[in-house]
Amino acid sequence: MIVRQGVGVLIGGVVLGLAGAFGLTRLMGAILYGVSATDPWTFAGGPVLLVLVSLLASWLPAGRATKVDPVEALRAE
Repeated sequence: MIVRQGVGVLIGGVVLGLAGAFGLTRLMGAILYGVSATDPWTFAGGPVLLVLVSLLASWLPAGRATKVDPVEALRAE
């Protein structure tokens, strides 16, 4: 459940980020050096890195939460 929520936010962010990046290619093309504004490796590498970091960031707490005894968690409440 935690990972699913994290992935939902991740997909929305990646879609909006890629749309914004494609929209700003003309503006960014003037200030980029050594790479084109529509470089496919950059457009693929950024989201892939974000996906990996986001999955790790949501998987680690979910893994820790599965190790907690539910009865102990309810007693703490």
